[in-house]
Amino acid sequence: MTRTVIENGHVATVDAAGTEHPGGHVVVEDGVVTAVGPGRAPEHLRAGAEVVDASGALVTPGLINTHHHLYQWLTRGYAQDSILFDWLTSLYPLWSRIDAGLTGAGAAGAMAVLARSGCTTVGDHHYVFPQGSGDIVGALVESAATVGVRLHATRGSMDLGQSQGGLPPDFAVETTGAALKASQEAVETYHDASRTSMVRVAIAPCSPFSVTKDLLREAAELARSLDVRLHTHASETVEEDAYCAEHFGMSPTQYLEELGWLGDDVWMAHGVHLDDVAIARYAATGTGVAHCPSSNARLAAGIAPVRDLLDAGVPVGLGVDGAASNESGQLGIEIRESVLMNRLRTGADSMSVRDALRVATIGGARVLGRHEEIGSLEVGKLADIAVWQVDGVEHAGILDPVAALGLGALPPLKRLYVGGRAVVEDACLVTADERALARGVADASRELAERL
Repeated sequence: MTRTVIENGHVATVDAAGTEHPGGHVVVEDGVVTAVGPGRAPEHLRAGAEVVDASGALVTPGLINTHHHLYQWLTRGYAQDSILFDWLTSLYPLWSRIDAGLTGAGAAGAMAVLARSGCTTVGDHHYVFPQGSGDIVGALVESAATVGVRLHATRGSMDLGQSQGGLPPDFAVETTGAALKASQEAVETYHDASRTSMVRVAIAPCSPFSVTKDLLREAAELARSLDVRLHTHASETVEEDAYCAEHFGMSPTQYLEELGWLGDDVWMAHGVHLDDVAIARYAATGTGVAHCPSSNARLAAGIAPVRDLLDAGVPVGLGVDGAASNESGQLGIEIRESVLMNRLRTGADSMSVRDALRVATIGGARVLGRHEEIGSLEVGKLADIAVWQVDGVEHAGILDPVAALGLGALPPLKRLYVGGRAVVEDACLVTADERALARGVADASRELAERL
């Protein structure tokens, strides 16, 4: 048995009661949390253990990223001043030349940065699968294993090209049948439903403006037959609302519900333009939302009604979104962004730092259907833990350690554990060579640009 004791830090458990232990301890044995409490750990637990002194640190659950497009790490800095639809049409030609090798290189870089910003579980939405591009989902799985984070990969798809009234060019889409077949194969090959799973796979047609009704309907039926989750983009922009009104005569929420796309096995990216009726439907069905504040600001999409969603009981998690619309790629800073953005929308007292930390941890776990396993520091849960150093010059004098994380600069990580395994130590990735990952990203980005 291996045992790690983290002690003397401010432990924010993010349990149902919001329990915190100033100067508390967390004990990990064989990848599972076995004790949490105030003060130092009992001597019998310290004996023979690796003891990590977390003095001056904030200890939280590992952060959970509920929406990303990892391959976009290779295309940051493009279409810098565009709204979503214009940004997409600018980048589709480049993305349509992606392959498994390039995707793996970009994903490894993106996940390294996610880990260094406190993220232990990565939800990715990959929906561009050019012919002959190889095993892209497999490349994502391999990159996640290299970095050491949990992966919730979604096998996305697009089958509605411009000639059929969709947004993506025809050469960037699949046939409906091919998309469904490949989605099933990805689940059967890579999905692990076990409690300690490092890889789970969901099915994720891209969006109402890039996918046919048939694909949406049949994807929902397929996912439920395979007992996996469903994911798509929804209600991100006013242009999407207008598209759905013009083409379907209804709102995105009404359209998706008609096709079987509301339920407690579904989460939507963004939810920026949800009205009271839509929020009520999400709440009644348990449909989750991935809140991506920085990306929504970058594309001027708006601010999601997070306070209303939370008050209604809707599961809400945090997301970075694709790195081509959030070049930072850091999940930790999205805690601060969610606080600031939602205060702009609903007032200074509408989103506390602890609300935002909850969204980033147990909220994300609920969205991904893993709240029994991860998302809080409680006995019996998997040891996904972030230890933030908050006594440096950037944070000295912020008396509340949670505010140091939620309002201050992103703190460096003293440790990041995934299933009890150290992934980051003293702000450096220890599972892979960061310089080699950076070179791989630079080379892959250059190669992709040359393919145009």
